[in-house]
Amino acid sequence: MADTTHDVAGEVVDLCRDLIRIDTSNYGGGESTGERKAAEHVAGLLDEVGIAAEVIETAPGRANVLARWGGGARATADHDRGALLLHGHLDVVPAAAEDWTVHPFSGEVQDGYVWGRGAVDMKDFDAMLLSVVRARQRAGRIPEREIVLCFTADEEAGGHDGAELLVANHAEWFEGCTEAVGEVGGFSTTVRGRRMYLIEAAEKGMAWMRLSARGRAGHGSMLNDDNAVTRLAAAVARIGAHDWPVRLTPTMRALLAAVGDLAGVEATPENAPALVEEFGGAARMLGAVLRHSTNPTMLEAGYKVNVIPTDATAHVDGRFLPGFEDEFFATLAELTGEGIDIDYVSNQPPWETPYEGALVDAMTRSLLAEDPDALIAPYLMSGGTDAKHFTKLGMRSFGFTPLRLPDDLDFTALFHGVDERVPIDALEFGARVMDRFLDVV
Repeated sequence: MADTTHDVAGEVVDLCRDLIRIDTSNYGGGESTGERKAAEHVAGLLDEVGIAAEVIETAPGRANVLARWGGGARATADHDRGALLLHGHLDVVPAAAEDWTVHPFSGEVQDGYVWGRGAVDMKDFDAMLLSVVRARQRAGRIPEREIVLCFTADEEAGGHDGAELLVANHAEWFEGCTEAVGEVGGFSTTVRGRRMYLIEAAEKGMAWMRLSARGRAGHGSMLNDDNAVTRLAAAVARIGAHDWPVRLTPTMRALLAAVGDLAGVEATPENAPALVEEFGGAARMLGAVLRHSTNPTMLEAGYKVNVIPTDATAHVDGRFLPGFEDEFFATLAELTGEGIDIDYVSNQPPWETPYEGALVDAMTRSLLAEDPDALIAPYLMSGGTDAKHFTKLGMRSFGFTPLRLPDDLDFTALFHGVDERVPIDALEFGARVMDRFLDVV
């Protein structure tokens, strides 16, 4: 007999703390720790309530969890609905304990927050999802729409050893999925005294580049008109200093129109930077999606001060807007100039989906049921998520990790930041919203 008494938020704090305590640091270059342990932990939580979960290694030690759940008579009859993918990643970026107020893998509860690496990116969503799914499964409240649950490895290094390989080699798990929901969206910010929830409906493309120059080696005291360091440094300086123009995608036009209504102005490319400033700390992220960006991040050359080296290399983190890809790569070629080779460490396309339809309605209704006076709008994400890989299978993707946040919390600074933490009441709010979402999705 099903348990009809359930609390969808009852486990969320403990689940989040337990996940944080499993160090799943992703160092890049194929090096990580703890992902297998975390995957087995999550699979055990699902198996415990009768949801059969499978752990799939996409590379040595890079473990992912997959399970199918739900699907009733209505889902079978309504072929247009398709299945819904709910996905989160289990890896985190590294953290230096000496920089933190608490140990980054302690899962400490302090001042009304759960502290630790992954608290907002994104073990909070993993915990919300697990708390809701486990409570609903125990209570017999199984969604009529078929759900694919997916917890991935390697997202923090581009997903090449995680979601990308799942899509390439295990696509049968996602058969029938027409829509996907993951990070980063559904969090609140305050604009002119109004709480606004931002739902991710687009992502910039990712162009992680390795630039290399080759010249003539020689003595540092002599003339040399074929200096690899000089040529590379000039290219890096041009790329880093370039002033990319404002380009508004449909998603950002919708967001800025909502802000313009509050400010009493019409949103235009000219006033877009000023409107973004209305978001306070969130402008750090939203300001980055008005333009392409190219940030030099690494330089390497030489081995001795009086030796001109043969080779010089640099790395650049490029992010480009959906719909403006040709402009980005053509301009990049001009800025780089001759004598510089470009290799892509990661080159992933952007994506954007129309902010409309039944799934958008479901997210909106579930948020407003918990926060009736809120505003809700789409936004374009500056970073990258596993959605880039799942969209290859034709899914419409959204970022929806619902969090009602304090006005004074600089939330976007916590992503990959020191003292990452999430409010306990935001975790509980998110679990309740996700529960309502599964009722109407």
